[in-house]
Amino acid sequence: MFELHQVTESAYYIQSPAKVGVIRLNETDVCLIDSGSDKESGRKVRQILDANHWRLKAIYSTHSNADHIGGNKYLQTQTGCDIFAPGIERDFSVHPLLEPSFLYGGFPPKDLRHKFLMAQESDVKQLTEGDLPKGITMIPLQGHFFDMTGFQSTDGAAFLADCVSSKETLDKYQITFIYDVAAYLETLERIKTMRARVYIPAHTEITDDIAPLAQRNIDKVNEIANRILDLCISPVNFEAVLQKLFRAYELTMSFEQYVLVGSTVRSYLAWLKDMGRMDIRFEDGQLLWQTNS
Repeated sequence: MFELHQVTESAYYIQSPAKVGVIRLNETDVCLIDSGSDKESGRKVRQILDANHWRLKAIYSTHSNADHIGGNKYLQTQTGCDIFAPGIERDFSVHPLLEPSFLYGGFPPKDLRHKFLMAQESDVKQLTEGDLPKGITMIPLQGHFFDMTGFQSTDGAAFLADCVSSKETLDKYQITFIYDVAAYLETLERIKTMRARVYIPAHTEITDDIAPLAQRNIDKVNEIANRILDLCISPVNFEAVLQKLFRAYELTMSFEQYVLVGSTVRSYLAWLKDMGRMDIRFEDGQLLWQTNS
């Protein structure tokens, strides 16, 4: 863990729970793609930079989930680097309480206000194309989170954040976090045809062919959607849908899993309703979901 790997002439990644990208801008200056999960991750990243006599100029955040911005505060305090994040991700980074609040749907209890769901605050600027070093381009990756964005180096290293999950993760957890299902599927279809020398997802192995894994993720989304449709043939409330999915996939319920999987299932229900495949009714003080025949 926390080993540095070179993938192209200018691009590297640091192996960690969520890979940290490193792009060398010249002989001494580098930028990071994300910053690790917490202060300790940030410290280990800095040790690697120092060992290579690299100066950190900026951090470019793919999105604001705590495991991707947890090192922001430490690295910014230690180096004075700029931090940039796209769209709404900037607001979640500046105000990290937004993440557990969004997941819970209200003010989150202490059980959810921890470093795995809520990073430390950092000073983050709004990212535009003009903020990127020459040759580095943005890759829109909406779906997993609000305005998630990937980055591609001049020499073809594509950092893809959380837009794909590994086969092992899909088999183990089944329902991976998605904010916008329609946008997520559009992103997966797009990256199937994008061109890069090497693809670097945050939570699975790097590859020179991302299309098969993207298709596996598409297939899993469709599988879950069809299962939800089957569960809602008769009118059912959200809690019952969630319970049946946990049972069907043999998942273990915890507060974190309740909000992460629960938020994702709500997104599936919203997507299915928007497509006309699901409808709602209010009965006896409950919102019930029912598949359209």
